[in-house]
Amino acid sequence: MLLGADDFPFADSETVTVRHAGTRQRVTEFLELLDASARASACLVRVPGLSLRVEEGIVELPQYRFTAPGAGDDAIRIGIFATIHGDEPESALGLVHFLQSLAEEPEAASGFAMEAYPLCNPTGFIAGTRHSRAGKDLNREFWRNSPEPEVRFLEAELLRRHFHGIVCLHCDDTSHGLYGFLSGRQTGDVLSSNLLEPALRAAEAFLPRNLDVEIDGFLAQSGVLSSCYDGVLRAPEGVPQTPFEITFETPQRAPVERQVQAFNAALHAILKEYRLLLAHAPNL
Repeated sequence: MLLGADDFPFADSETVTVRHAGTRQRVTEFLELLDASARASACLVRVPGLSLRVEEGIVELPQYRFTAPGAGDDAIRIGIFATIHGDEPESALGLVHFLQSLAEEPEAASGFAMEAYPLCNPTGFIAGTRHSRAGKDLNREFWRNSPEPEVRFLEAELLRRHFHGIVCLHCDDTSHGLYGFLSGRQTGDVLSSNLLEPALRAAEAFLPRNLDVEIDGFLAQSGVLSSCYDGVLRAPEGVPQTPFEITFETPQRAPVERQVQAFNAALHAILKEYRLLLAHAPNL
């Protein structure tokens, strides 16, 4: 079951703060629908994620695996991460919509195997806060010997999966348009930039691009930032093959429906463009 326009009751005039509670509830509901899709799909499965014990009980950092028909040992491995900041539930909805679309049309991802993490900060998501229950901005904790269990789990996934590409989905409540970060690593950014631009173009069917010369404190060119913060979710140093790394941001004050559509369009564009790049340069 794909999300449709009627699934988004939020008007432009409603504030992001008011929308969060409703959006969090929608995420919970649609994760349940996604679980039903996984039970009926030969390509999409829910796999054990990370369980965290908090005062209220057990909360989970869920994980889903999509393997396209015919994808074998040479499949293109992509990791997609959302809601590393707990107050960005729109990114989770975008990823859930994308996974649902693949469950219904798995051929759209031919050649790919994906690991998806819709709620990377489950305690922050429940509380509607940027930080985790421990008060940490998890997206500043990676590869710094962090004791945070969410970070340790995701770092283990990044080490084990050897992704060819990593995509992080975010929402920015200070931006008036779409933009994206590259990793800042020269070895991976040429490929990443060739994927981010088509993703932004595809998403522009639903939301405008942020064309400011400075975004979030970094120099930007046509919505592309070539530097990012230290400690963000990214591949470890020293991997045999540097993956492409993209952080894709929507303007959080935009209607939720359009953000979800933009995320979905961007992710599909990344798959399509990467497949084309491989066809022309198979050693990427």
